[in-house]
Amino acid sequence: MEKKLAVYLCSGCGIGEAIRVDSLAKLASGELKAPICRTSGQLCGPEGAAQLQRDIAEEGVNCLVLAACSPRVSWPAFSFDPRRIVSERVNLREQVAWSHEPRPREGEQLDEDIQALAEDQLRMGIARARLMETAEPSVEGRDKRVLVLGGGVTGLSAALNVAAAGYEAVLVEREEQLGGFARRLHLGYPRSAPYTELAPSPIAALVEETESCPRIEIHRSATIQSISGAPGMFKARILRQGKTVEEGAGAIILAAGFEPYDPRGLEELGYGRLSAVVTSVAFEELAARGELARPSDGGPLGSVAFIQCAGSRDERHLAYCSSICCMNSLKQALYVRERYPDAKIYIIYKDMRTPGQYEHFYQRAQEDEGIFFAQGEVRAVGQCEDGRALVELDSVLHRERIGLAADLVVLATGMVPRTALGEGPGADGSEGPSKGEPAPATANLPSDIVRSGTLNLDYRQGPELPSLKYGFPDSHFICFPYESRRTGIFAAGSVRQPMDMAACMRDARGAALKAIQCVEMVSEGKALHPRSGDLASPKLFMQRCTQCKRCTEECPFGMYDDDGRGNPVPNPTRCRRCGICMGSCPERIISFEDFSVAMVGAMIKAIEVPEEETLRILVFACENDAYPALDMVGLRRGRYNPFVRIVPLRCIGSLNLVWIADALSKGIDGILLLGCKHGEDYQCHFIQGSALANERLGKIKETLDRLMLEPERVRIEQVEIDDCDRIPAILDGFLETIEAIGPNPYKGV
Repeated sequence: MEKKLAVYLCSGCGIGEAIRVDSLAKLASGELKAPICRTSGQLCGPEGAAQLQRDIAEEGVNCLVLAACSPRVSWPAFSFDPRRIVSERVNLREQVAWSHEPRPREGEQLDEDIQALAEDQLRMGIARARLMETAEPSVEGRDKRVLVLGGGVTGLSAALNVAAAGYEAVLVEREEQLGGFARRLHLGYPRSAPYTELAPSPIAALVEETESCPRIEIHRSATIQSISGAPGMFKARILRQGKTVEEGAGAIILAAGFEPYDPRGLEELGYGRLSAVVTSVAFEELAARGELARPSDGGPLGSVAFIQCAGSRDERHLAYCSSICCMNSLKQALYVRERYPDAKIYIIYKDMRTPGQYEHFYQRAQEDEGIFFAQGEVRAVGQCEDGRALVELDSVLHRERIGLAADLVVLATGMVPRTALGEGPGADGSEGPSKGEPAPATANLPSDIVRSGTLNLDYRQGPELPSLKYGFPDSHFICFPYESRRTGIFAAGSVRQPMDMAACMRDARGAALKAIQCVEMVSEGKALHPRSGDLASPKLFMQRCTQCKRCTEECPFGMYDDDGRGNPVPNPTRCRRCGICMGSCPERIISFEDFSVAMVGAMIKAIEVPEEETLRILVFACENDAYPALDMVGLRRGRYNPFVRIVPLRCIGSLNLVWIADALSKGIDGILLLGCKHGEDYQCHFIQGSALANERLGKIKETLDRLMLEPERVRIEQVEIDDCDRIPAILDGFLETIEAIGPNPYKGV
């Protein structure tokens, strides 16, 4: 496009008190050759916004550089159609005026170091704007149906919410009846104030409403044979009663639910050895059938012991808490008390966990004179001479081992996500592992991918979603619940994390909204989280591709397939615009209309590097955590040295090593990367971008050796969005390191 550039400088919000805005205007019009340069006392105000619109309409301006506040704020005033207008924000407020204390030298009105910072920020913004292009959205996906896998509480709720919003849903349930695990329940938890009375399960009403909804197509006794495609154009092959049918969808909700933990490993608690020991699931089914009785002779229950965390919070079994077990036992204790008013109930627990309003129900149980709570660790379950079970525990209250005799012992077992189990046919039509058995890792796949037969994705990264160490799909719960590493596939309910029915229904609503957002945005060529609405998409200059496969292998979201010869084959609607592929490419053939290796390179070259001893530090900041943390330093009027020059990156994983070489060759004294936390408890919005950047920096030694520079000149730091208190110390501490090393010898070369 032929551009007409205009620069707009704001002096409001304290900017004019720290920076000579008139000098910036002279720089823009003179050295930087901007055809139009205007100043405003409040660029985001009515007059400023009107001026922008007049220049666009009357002057033909289509490339705007807005030097004012952070690009994270004032969106309504500074939002333009990226298909017609290029706009670049220069952060003069939060990262210049608000985060640096003016220290005028004698005879000067303002601090020259802060002025130099503002000028470099402007140079960098204009350099980038000149290379930016208007967006050309890739519009491929048009299917707006939502595929829901699982017909339990979560799946039914998700399908109903999709339908209520006016969209069509395709529901796939592996069993003949809808309802899932909830069909096995006698009663549900309290659902209304004062939250002390048990309520009927909502599953019957959900099933009836789903079956009568004209917008929901139901496939019973069905499994997924394979899923191919991408958001907006998924194709699911569904195996139903020996026949294969194909359904299209724009988004997928994984609501496969859970299975109770297999109690066969709990022999020490008496399971399988003693007839008086049952699981909470078996007890629930007995209650539903009205068969609560003494196992030995069918007589009335005089005492029941509930053992909490049976196999849970135990590295030998389930290392995590399943969140519902305590409430299950409290509920089932009331079953017994209502059937046998004279029965004694013992609830043996490590910790009682009844979140939210369920605390009222816990208090009701505490007030029941027939229910006794014993905190401790169960050491053994044996048998009394009279045939009753004997539970031995180390009591926290008594500080000694005590024994409790009971007619029945109920083991509160935890929840295992169905995706961690091997069930259903494989993509090749094989039967797969037996029900409830762990799914074997598929050959040649990463260790965190298992083949459960749930999704059977036709993806080069593997047939299922990557999982956390406990087997739950990695839905990036820290930043984006429901989102998975496979764009357009949203995990919800107890397959995502342990939760009760009420939470599953809320979770389903959230997943339905995310799925609807997905199909709508994809139909317009827009990106999903975290760059929601981004219209730019990666462009590949294939003439220079060397078939190294780095982009294909490093993309966390499966954007690229392999054509068999090593060439990347893009799936645009899977792309989340992180730029990791751009950073991975040694030939620099990947670029976006508004983000490229050349643009960042131009920003680096635009920095004025003094020939004297004055230092310059280049900071590459992740736009998701580090950049807002830098903004918050300014908002809180924190202070750090004015020698840093900040370049925001979509993800620190988009770092291309050529930028390091360019900066050092130019004379930049030090380079600091501020990225998200990586590792097991990662917080990177793009999953592995921060880890990849850290790995790439391990290869920078060759560049430093070639330039004969110290390795301390390049550093990476992990920061979180709330680390604004740490940021000044990190920046000033790095400056001290560079001061100790000395200036870059390439200054002025």
